[in-house]
Amino acid sequence: MKIGIVCYPTFGGSGVVATELGKALAKAGHKVHFITYSQPTRLDFFNEHLFYHEVTLRNYPLFEYAPYELALASKMVDVVKYEKLDLLHVHYAIPHASAAYMAKQILKTENIHIPVITTLHGTDITLVGKDPSYAPVVTFSINASDGVTAVSEDLKKDTYEHFKINNGIEVIPNFIDLERFKKQKKEHFKTAICPNGEMLLVHTSNFRKVKRVDDVVRVFHNVRKVVPSKLLLVGDGPERPQIEALCRELGDCDDIRFLGKLEAVEEVLSVADLFIMPSEKESFGLAALEAMACEVPIISTNVGGIPELNINGKTGFLSKVGDVEDMTKNALHILDKDNLPTFKKNALKRATEFDVTKIMPLYEGFYKKVLAKSKELQMN
Repeated sequence: MKIGIVCYPTFGGSGVVATELGKALAKAGHKVHFITYSQPTRLDFFNEHLFYHEVTLRNYPLFEYAPYELALASKMVDVVKYEKLDLLHVHYAIPHASAAYMAKQILKTENIHIPVITTLHGTDITLVGKDPSYAPVVTFSINASDGVTAVSEDLKKDTYEHFKINNGIEVIPNFIDLERFKKQKKEHFKTAICPNGEMLLVHTSNFRKVKRVDDVVRVFHNVRKVVPSKLLLVGDGPERPQIEALCRELGDCDDIRFLGKLEAVEEVLSVADLFIMPSEKESFGLAALEAMACEVPIISTNVGGIPELNINGKTGFLSKVGDVEDMTKNALHILDKDNLPTFKKNALKRATEFDVTKIMPLYEGFYKKVLAKSKELQMN
């Protein structure tokens, strides 16, 4: 198949999943064309079946804001026509699904019929999509798609509850490349951070309010009173100044390191003992899956799609949003030397269920189903 993938080329979950899916599809022999405004972060190797098409934005004095959606739709038309794509797979509804619909209508005038598959990732539905400024377009774009997938059962349910959707939604979970995300021998790194054998806690996110990074710091503050520990905070974002201030207020700065945005996050996860995800909302919890693949148990909230991944009492524990005391209690239980090995083993076992080699064929099957349905409609 010749597949066009449209995504945000960033560290965010939707961009990561879209890029990793494209790489897996290319490895399987499909020709994959990425269409976006800059090269995706993880599109970092050469493959004869991988292609990249940059969306060029020209800002004229007439425009206060460059019309990216129009430029994207035009680029989709161009790539579909000249690369003879079989389908377009757009990740994150805004603005990719609506731009794809526009491209599809333009191509129809030239007797080119291109099926469009939309994958919903989370905040495009749970946060941005609910904004009255976008909701009608999001609803229309989902209903106009030839196929729709969501990364968790919870996200599927949320979409049906908050939008008037008459289209079917198939759940295909996020996945992980176990060749990349696995425990590596980085003892020297652990020794440098924890010279006295301290436990190492880790959190990764984009430091937005919804991630509740302050709860991570408060849990760590409580844990280190009982168990000598260090905390690594990976990522960056608008909440970082407040988090730095909280570290100083609690007197924990000497034991907390801000590492910023890291590409090789698996190297950090390889030496971690516990991963903390206290989010208000997570459609799936990809960062937690990456940690689990590196044999790191999870302390998380019980919201969104997280309970579909983190099995309470086995791979980690679930707590209510904001319940720092419960998260602290659960963290100390996992970090007990008699419990930690079992939790690490269970985390890895669970992660193997989401190996890309198991999930990618689900997308292939969905593509074939949508293509067959599209051809049938054309014939009728």
